[in-house]
Amino acid sequence: MLDLRRDGDVFVLTMDAGENRFNRGFLTLLNDALDEVERSDGPAALVTTGGSEKFYSNGLDLDWLAGQDDAEAHGFIADVIRLFGRVLGMAVPSVAAINGHAFAGGAMLALAHDFRVMRADRGFFCLPEIDLGMPLAAGMSELLRARLWGNTLRDLVLTGMRVGGSAAAERGIIDHAEPADQVLPRAIALAADLAAKNRKAYGALKRNLWGDSIDILRRGML
Repeated sequence: MLDLRRDGDVFVLTMDAGENRFNRGFLTLLNDALDEVERSDGPAALVTTGGSEKFYSNGLDLDWLAGQDDAEAHGFIADVIRLFGRVLGMAVPSVAAINGHAFAGGAMLALAHDFRVMRADRGFFCLPEIDLGMPLAAGMSELLRARLWGNTLRDLVLTGMRVGGSAAAERGIIDHAEPADQVLPRAIALAADLAAKNRKAYGALKRNLWGDSIDILRRGML
């Protein structure tokens, strides 16, 4: 379901499980991959992407979640929020290569990265909770407030609008909109430029900017 490889100093983590929805097994594999990245020595950066042209990640595996008891469901959502906090606070630079749809938790995972490159021609960035009738957990709301501002935050959360790559760049949701075949190369190039940054300083500066949000997310606040 996941493939972690090196491209020079850049770890490229490819999520290859269809829609890349989060269930317990998938979350464990994501954390295991992050363990490997963080254990590495020397220059390093992380790029995440989807394994197909259609999906980056569509977020929580709601069918799997519906089959869990309340304790496991709540514990799992808290663990997903902790994953977002882990990515947000990583001392290793991170870039999301959004090659297809990024919905709900998948969009939040992309937002937790330091930078985002998205396909310009197809695929949407969307927070559909309003149309699913689902409130956001406290940690999820904190992540969105840390990454989105003003009318963009309002519109994504309260209308559930679907935003393509070019519009997402105009609104500041992502950093670069690229043709499909350039999304991953642009993300890797961006990550490679950051890989030699001092990890201790990089992590400390991120805490200076988003320390309160990182703490809330790492506590898995529901």
